[in-house]
Amino acid sequence: MNINPTIFKGYDIRAIYPTDINEDNIVPIIKAIYGFLIGDRSSDKPFTLVVGTDMRISSPSLTKAAIKTLLDLGANIIDIGVVSTPTFYFAVSHYNYDSGIQITASHNPKEWNGIKIVKNSPKGLIKIGKPTGLEEIKEMALKGESPNSGLRGTIVKKTGMLLDEVENSLRIVGMPTIRKFKIVADAANAMGSQYITALFEKIDADLVKMNFRLDGTFPAHQPDPLQPETLVDLQKRVIKEKADLGLAPDGDGDRLFFIDEKGNVVPPTIITSIVAKEFLRRYKGEKILIDIRYILTPQRIIRESGGTTKITKVGHAYITDEMNKNGGIFAGESSGHYFFRQTGNSESQIPVILTILKVLTQENRPFSAVVDDYRRSFESGEFNFKVANAPEIIETLKQKYSDGILDPMDGIAINYPSWRFSVRTSNTEPLLRLNVEADDKKTMEEKRDELLSQIKSLSKF
Repeated sequence: MNINPTIFKGYDIRAIYPTDINEDNIVPIIKAIYGFLIGDRSSDKPFTLVVGTDMRISSPSLTKAAIKTLLDLGANIIDIGVVSTPTFYFAVSHYNYDSGIQITASHNPKEWNGIKIVKNSPKGLIKIGKPTGLEEIKEMALKGESPNSGLRGTIVKKTGMLLDEVENSLRIVGMPTIRKFKIVADAANAMGSQYITALFEKIDADLVKMNFRLDGTFPAHQPDPLQPETLVDLQKRVIKEKADLGLAPDGDGDRLFFIDEKGNVVPPTIITSIVAKEFLRRYKGEKILIDIRYILTPQRIIRESGGTTKITKVGHAYITDEMNKNGGIFAGESSGHYFFRQTGNSESQIPVILTILKVLTQENRPFSAVVDDYRRSFESGEFNFKVANAPEIIETLKQKYSDGILDPMDGIAINYPSWRFSVRTSNTEPLLRLNVEADDKKTMEEKRDELLSQIKSLSKF
C-alpha cells in the first residue's frame, strides 16, 4: 500500500485527499494506530475507542473505511458522529474511554483531511504526536503491521455530548453570572458552529450567526482565523451590528479568535492572560503554560497574578504532554488553542468564551478597554514564508543575532532586554514562520521590518 511518509506531521496525520490519504491507504494507517493504542494490553476490561469526524467532503467515506477496519480488528467503537475536535476530546476524557481518533484536517483547505489521535491516562489525555508515538505509528503503517484479535468488534452510537460539555464548562468557570451580550460569530461553515449554538442555547445572548451551515467546501472562506483575510467580514459585521464582540473558530473548532467591539483582532496572548488571571484568583500559585512564539504579555500578567509560567514548544501534542508530565491548570497557545486541566489537558473553547464574558460582565467596560489594560507588549502577527532552505535561514539568523539570548527549543527564539523574535518551521505545512514582539510598538515594527527584509533576501524557492 502506497503511503507517503510526509503525511505524519508533528502532532497529527494530515494530507491532501485523495492523493496522499484515501479510502485504501487509510486502512493500514488505522491498523497501525490501533496496534499502537492497544500495545501489549493484557487487561480483561474491554478497550473502547471513540471515533469522531468533521464535516469535510471526504470525511464520511474515510470514516466509514476507518470504522470497518477497526471492526475487523475487534475494536469496541463509540461512534460520536460529526463533532468538533474539542467535543471529541471531551467525550474521550469525560466518559473515560480508552482512546479515540478524529477524522479532520483542522483549519487546512478543503482538499485536505487527516487523523488526530488521543489516548487516555490517569493524568489526562495523551495527544499522539512525534514525541508521544506518531513516529512508531508511521513505522508500523509503512511496514504494514497489523494486530489480530480474531474477534469481530462492536459499535455503539453516543449522543448528548454537547449538553454535557456546556454543563461541564460552566462548572469549570464557576457557574458565572453573565449579562446579555450581543455577539457575532463566523463559524466558517465548520465545526465551531455546534458548540457556539449549544452554549448560547444555555446562556442568554443576542447571537448573530455567520456561515453556520456545515459545508466542507468552505464556500465563505478557509476556516483559518490565523489568516487575516478570513476575519474581514466578521470584523465589519461586528461594527455594523454594534456588537460587544465577535467569535471566529477554525475548521475543527479547536482554535478560537476574538474580535473586540471596534473590529480589532484580540491577540490570543491577551485572551490567555485574561483567562490565566481569572484562574489564578481561584487556584493560587498555579502553573500556566504558554508557547514560545509570544511570551512577554502573558508571562508578565501571570507573574503579577502570583502564578508561575512554563514555556513550551508549539503544538497541541507538546503542550498536552508537558501538562501531563509536569502539571498546569491552564495553557494558552498563540494560535488560539486553549487547554484546561479539567478537560483532560485538552483544548476546550467553551470555558474560554465563558471566562471572557464573565470578565466583561464584571468590568462593565468595552472589550477593547479591557484588552488595553492587559497589554504588556506589542506583537507583529505571524509571517509565513514558503522557502526551500529553511534550515539555512534559521542558522544564518542564529549567527547574526548571536549577541542575544538563544532558546533552541523550537526552531530558534532570540531574546533581548526589550524585544525578541521566534523563527521556526511549521509542523503541519511547508512554511517558515516568523514572530516578533517588543515592549513598545516602534521597536517591534523596526525589528519586524528588519527581519522580514533579511528572510526575504536569504530565501530560496
